[in-house]
Amino acid sequence: MTLFAPSRLLLTGMLLASSAGIALAAPQATTPPAPASDPMATPAPPDTGAPASTATASNPSVGGAPMSTSKTIVDNASAASNLTTLVSAVKAAGLDATLAQPGPYTVFAPTNAAFSRLAPGTVDTLLKPANKATLTKVLTYHVVPGTITIDDLKAKAAAGGGKVLLTTVEGEPLTVAVDGQMITLIDVHGNKSYVETGDVRQSNGIVHVVNGVVLPKLG
Repeated sequence: MTLFAPSRLLLTGMLLASSAGIALAAPQATTPPAPASDPMATPAPPDTGAPASTATASNPSVGGAPMSTSKTIVDNASAASNLTTLVSAVKAAGLDATLAQPGPYTVFAPTNAAFSRLAPGTVDTLLKPANKATLTKVLTYHVVPGTITIDDLKAKAAAGGGKVLLTTVEGEPLTVAVDGQMITLIDVHGNKSYVETGDVRQSNGIVHVVNGVVLPKLG
């Protein structure tokens, strides 16, 4: 649905204002994550002592819930307590049916804390039916066709000087930088997000849980 000009400008301004906060210089790997009470805090890199990729045969849990390799991306995400905002957004955009299809898809899934770092009111505004087109752009910018594991990203980055450029379902590129165990997403505005839990396998693809929202070009 096409937004009226004032609504589009307001929402774009809110998103870009929040992205400016996220684009601040990334803290060092030893910096502890910002408290959840600070909604505009820059996402901090995860502790690199724990690899993003899980080497064991069992699937990582997300939000305290087990993730089943026999369930779809939407079904598993719906069970995770830290992905409730994402699930609500996916349903509001009408993408739940798409992400239940065979795919496969690679999804970089922002946590509730990631969405809370956007400018106040942004999520509520995005969830309004009039802003469905913008919400869809934001969400599909977190999805890449195919199944791309952490090891795949590391291999591609090694061949590309430490970075790999992915083409998202939204159509714009998303850069992934690899430094040891740290996997960083960099959007078209330079905003950064970090993989907290990688290689969560699904029946129709794979999910990497991230601590920030990346944004495509809007407006």
